[in-house]
Amino acid sequence: MPVPETPAARLLDGPTPKHAQLREILRRLAQEQLPPGTPVPSERELATRYGVSRLTVREAISQLVTEGLLTRVRGKGTFTAKPRVDAQLHLASFTEDIRRRGMTPATEVLDHGELVPPTATASALGLDTGQTAYWLFRLRRADGTPMAVERGWYHPREVPGLLRHDLTRSLYGLLAREYGVQLDHGRQTVWADAADPVTARLLGIKPGSPVLVFRRISTAAGAPVEDMTSWYRGDLYQVTMQLDRSLPGSGPHPQQGGTR
Repeated sequence: MPVPETPAARLLDGPTPKHAQLREILRRLAQEQLPPGTPVPSERELATRYGVSRLTVREAISQLVTEGLLTRVRGKGTFTAKPRVDAQLHLASFTEDIRRRGMTPATEVLDHGELVPPTATASALGLDTGQTAYWLFRLRRADGTPMAVERGWYHPREVPGLLRHDLTRSLYGLLAREYGVQLDHGRQTVWADAADPVTARLLGIKPGSPVLVFRRISTAAGAPVEDMTSWYRGDLYQVTMQLDRSLPGSGPHPQQGGTR
């Protein structure tokens, strides 16, 4: 694919390293001319076009891959990346959040049941030893692209008969509509991980690919309702957080969470 001939595309000797100049050329190309998923010129083509070494080209591309603007596919080349969904942490519906971004949400229920949860979940939900809870395993998509895998537990006393409902729509909407349950507080932990084979297959990525993992325990009027863990694609999802200088316990805490 030819790189457009423009005066701004010429690399100049000077204080700005050539890899940084080339990085900005490729940035403009990816942002202004190439739709997501379009291949960019090979390292060899770019090196020849701009009269630089392939090491210089590789450095420029690597920086844009790190930023999430480009993505490498083994054996195929480098492509413009799909824009990441930017999640600002709050308790909200995945369905409504995706629609607000102009995309079409979809949910597939992979499995569900009434089971005895792990000890950590039983403790989080305030369940007695051996008491069962509702378990829900779902795949979430945006515009047909797998975005997240969710495995969640729900307190049966707070949402009796939950599994009898249509669980392919907004779960938070269902809880509010059918049970009058408004989740109003959540404590969430986020970490990076490598996708296991099952999660990778569901998300359409290679095993070992980076994923963002969210574990959230949510309550309504002080009663624990949900213990949810979600695995989001690292190449399509990012998190924005507002920070201040307040120390824990020094004032009101913002609501935390993801999207369901």
